[in-house]
Amino acid sequence: MLSARRPRMFVARLDSCVESAPLARYLLRAYLSGLPAGERYAETAELLLCELFANAVRYSGAPDDRPIEIRFALVNSRLRLEVHDAGSGLPVLRTAAPDDECGRGLFLVNELAERWGCCPRPGSPGKFVWVLVAPAPTPVLVTA
Repeated sequence: MLSARRPRMFVARLDSCVESAPLARYLLRAYLSGLPAGERYAETAELLLCELFANAVRYSGAPDDRPIEIRFALVNSRLRLEVHDAGSGLPVLRTAAPDDECGRGLFLVNELAERWGCCPRPGSPGKFVWVLVAPAPTPVLVTA
């Protein structure tokens, strides 16, 4: 008899370049496809993962040859995303001026994540930024 099992934590190491972001999104979609209600996390989770990954590439201060590690796990009905890098640069939440062309990434993370934070990597240089994503509400079907 086959049993349905929930995926455990997923971990991948990607090149530290913006061209790796589509692969990170693809891996997240594949992970979510294995969850019973994975589509309820998808839209917000993809956006948050992209923001965290882009920040790790652009602002972490890590050497270019050090990979960025992504992790996904379902924890008590919340999707936990982590982006690990070897840099010392810490995320800074700021308010962008209306005419700024960048600087809104962590604002989006702060607004869309249920919770988020940054921690040192145990036993390794650098840090990881994590977010918790709540599932989107299930649409209610109204019948007449």
